[in-house]
Amino acid sequence: MNIHRSYVSYAVVLLAIAGLAACSKKTEISTTPEVIRDVRVFQAANQKLPETVDTVGTVRALESSALSSQVMGTITSIAVREGDRVRAGQTLLTIDAAQLASQADRAHASVVAMGQQIAAVESDAALAASTLKRYEMLKAQKSVSPQEFDEVESRSKAASARLAMVRSQEGEARAAESAARTMQGYTRIHAPFDGIVTERKVDPGAMATPGSPLMTIEKAGALRLEVSVDESLLPFVHAEASIPVRIDTLGSEPLNGKVAQIVPSADPGSRSFLVKIDLPIATGLHSGMYGNALLLRGTKDVLIIPRSSVITHGSMQGVYVIGQNHVAELRYISVGNPHDNAIEVLSGLSAGETVIDSPGERELSGKRIEVRQ
Repeated sequence: MNIHRSYVSYAVVLLAIAGLAACSKKTEISTTPEVIRDVRVFQAANQKLPETVDTVGTVRALESSALSSQVMGTITSIAVREGDRVRAGQTLLTIDAAQLASQADRAHASVVAMGQQIAAVESDAALAASTLKRYEMLKAQKSVSPQEFDEVESRSKAASARLAMVRSQEGEARAAESAARTMQGYTRIHAPFDGIVTERKVDPGAMATPGSPLMTIEKAGALRLEVSVDESLLPFVHAEASIPVRIDTLGSEPLNGKVAQIVPSADPGSRSFLVKIDLPIATGLHSGMYGNALLLRGTKDVLIIPRSSVITHGSMQGVYVIGQNHVAELRYISVGNPHDNAIEVLSGLSAGETVIDSPGERELSGKRIEVRQ
């Protein structure tokens, strides 16, 4: 009976050992990584690239004019709004000219009156001159006394002096009339050149005062980017130099800008210099847009990888790196500036590591990779 019980116990132990062995074998099979074949890889490597510094600026017109009034008066009409295109000489705004017109009329009346006065004085002067000639002949004949001749001569000189004075007054009256007409002309604001109205500050009925801005006109045509450049970067900026300019609203392709002017005086607060960069004509480019000028400061070693190797998980970006035993590992990275079909890696990856190219939507983490030959 005891022998039978021992055999039974021994059989149970053997079954238990066999079960454990089977479980162990199953575990070994389940931990064997899946093999992914025919995968393209590359070695991450540093490259020497131009080192650029982004400087932010604003797109502006080559010429801009802030229009203001030279006379005081009520604005009676405005013919344009923001965005309207205007022609050189076009009337944009009118100011009440009643008072100035009255002044011009008074000045004109004064000129007319002076003309009539001149005619009378000229007649007197002509009579005095002819009388003097007769008395000169009589004096030669000793037919008049010296006192009589002196009185006639004195009246002739006085008449000539009055004529000269009246003519001078007429000149002043004509100048006053011209000034009044000029001031009257200031009641119409004209476009200084062909352009676009970018700002209108007043409406009809408002009071225009000398020097107060009424509207802004920007000249149509080419634009430029104005950027503030730190004094430490000034040695890298030269007149006529080509500088890539990126306008976000126009896409990633930069425009080829050219340095037109470097304002020689620095801003005392920021210690920066204003640099004006001419831009080519481009569809969708408008004054007021923000842009970035990429200033070249030398070269630097940058880790570059193909964009096709980068995968995105939410807001995170990463690559599959082949580690020990050819097993893929998902590595999250920080990326920098794009370069055509490549992108800079700022952190998370080192030169010399093997990276899977074009992983697509496949989940490769933890899987054994067989590289395409």
